[in-house]
Amino acid sequence: MNAVVTTRREGAIAVVAIDNPPVNALSTPVKRALLAAFAALERDPAVKGVVLSAAGHTFAAGADIGEMDRAPEPPFLPEVVAAIDACTKPTAAALFGNVLGGGLELALACRLRVADAATRLGFPEVKLGLAPGAGGTQRLMRRTDFATAVRLVTTGKSIGAEEASGLGLIDRIADEDVTRAAIAALSDAIARDAIPKSTAAGASAAPAAAHLQALRAEVRKTARGQQAPLKALEVMAATAGKPLVEGLAAERALFLDLRASVESRALRYLFLAERDAGRLPEIAGVEPRPIRHIGVVGAGLMGCGIGFAAAASGCRVTFIDSNDEAVERGKARIEELFAASLRSGRLSPDACAKRNAQFAFSTEVGALADADLVIEAIFENMDAKRAVFAKLDAIVRPNAILASNTSYLDIDEIAAATKDPSRVVGLHFFSPAHVMRLCEVVRGAETDADVLATAVAVARKLGKIPVVTRVCEGFCGNRILRRYRLVAEAMLEDGALPDEIDAAMTAYGFAMGPFAVQDMSGLEIAYANRKLTPPIVDGRRMVLVERLVEADRLGRKNGKGWYLYSDGAREGVPDPDVANIIAAASAEKGIARRAFSRDEITQRLIRAIQDEGQRVLDEGVVSRAADVDLVLVHGYGFPSYKGGPMFARANSLT
Repeated sequence: MNAVVTTRREGAIAVVAIDNPPVNALSTPVKRALLAAFAALERDPAVKGVVLSAAGHTFAAGADIGEMDRAPEPPFLPEVVAAIDACTKPTAAALFGNVLGGGLELALACRLRVADAATRLGFPEVKLGLAPGAGGTQRLMRRTDFATAVRLVTTGKSIGAEEASGLGLIDRIADEDVTRAAIAALSDAIARDAIPKSTAAGASAAPAAAHLQALRAEVRKTARGQQAPLKALEVMAATAGKPLVEGLAAERALFLDLRASVESRALRYLFLAERDAGRLPEIAGVEPRPIRHIGVVGAGLMGCGIGFAAAASGCRVTFIDSNDEAVERGKARIEELFAASLRSGRLSPDACAKRNAQFAFSTEVGALADADLVIEAIFENMDAKRAVFAKLDAIVRPNAILASNTSYLDIDEIAAATKDPSRVVGLHFFSPAHVMRLCEVVRGAETDADVLATAVAVARKLGKIPVVTRVCEGFCGNRILRRYRLVAEAMLEDGALPDEIDAAMTAYGFAMGPFAVQDMSGLEIAYANRKLTPPIVDGRRMVLVERLVEADRLGRKNGKGWYLYSDGAREGVPDPDVANIIAAASAEKGIARRAFSRDEITQRLIRAIQDEGQRVLDEGVVSRAADVDLVLVHGYGFPSYKGGPMFARANSLT
């Protein structure tokens, strides 16, 4: 078995390196090996200092999540961190890549921290329903101010080396090999007898009451129903200014309590499901085709988002649209995306210029002749899509892959327009495509295994979570969404109102309710989809969307939909005219309207989602319950801390 921790000597300095690819997760063998390495170095009189580093491309990305649902095995991370903190030999951490969670706790226990300029540091534990459990909150509070420590812990966001240096978390940013820089910095500190004290000797300042109240309000807003961030804040507030030993005990108790919570189990379940997404037995071991040049047919909002993500992955991208005006609009959209990236700091001017050089635009389909993959991203019309595929089939190389971004239509019918349906696959991105992480990879009846494997690999390369589905109307996500919306609409006929249903679903944890979402996307989209399949619930045909569209109520875009919007407002207000339209539909069907409690609304709608999800599973549209959960969480706003609808049902979270 290969060593998971190695030790070597550089003169009087020992270098201890974590070597547990791919991300140097702090598994039980790693923790045991670290303890043993530091114990041995303590006994070695020739060693004057220790640099903690790592092999590979990242320092340490935190705990081994797969171990958390097993019976705990010693040693535990607090013991390892304490051994480093108490080491009688001066210590330095050589940081690069990701320094997250337990990795950052190890680094904060060292006396010096030297980082590569591209290093990212953070405590992402709250994203798994946890809080740091090996001194992270306590040592962080002693290294920087309380408010900054709270924000880093409760948001789970990572920061760059330059920002971390300004906050006092890094002592030096290296412009050379970071391990050598750490050796030099530690040797210099030893020679000058200028070794910083342990964090155990420092103190954190308790926040003022008003400041703490403001932080509580801020955390409640960003936590959106999740408990771990709020509990982490309270432990930090209760232990600020206290001796380190008290803070460590309180932090560890919180970590153990959160680890046992359903919230954390749900988030860890999703984390592992994301890791396994797209891994199917039928494509195990199948080598994906190399994809270097991606063509995008349609330079609209969706097409540009797809192309922008493709360029970010390093691919060359060629956009095709029908005329010069459409091409110019596409160029303007790409420029807007670059401008937004510059404003947010995600890209530098040099990076924007370099990435922009990867794009080409044309009105001639022949520009795609050497593309490895072409993604069609035009409007949802079967005849139009078939015409595009027939044209592409005659132009692109025989081994190029053809993909459709359709969200509803039959991939097999689209593929039938080509001479070789085996090279056709669906890639259903979610809007905005350069931001949303979900991608439904739709395999047709004749899609080759290597085409499917390549589609999954491309989705991952673009930073997406690939969920493989089979062909059916709406695939996995939109099929379930349709049922959810229809049942919500049926409740309107039965007596509920749009704002009551939306309030119930946001209270459950959705960012928006079904009617607010429909107003945002536009009611004419639902109206068009209903022409494909009659909207039936319990034998009743739903008519309300049609009546709203016929009354020129299209949603936010024209200021009136399920709600009324004034002066471009994003938030709508209930409209008596809509209540009258609903009441008229109820009367026509002879329905005696009644009141609904919030719990009844929630239970009925969540059950509708779960029942349709089960049907999707039973029909083999997706392979596992986790696929349904990933789609609903990442594509449709189901609260992640409930694990998705199928996890919620299995754990009685409704």
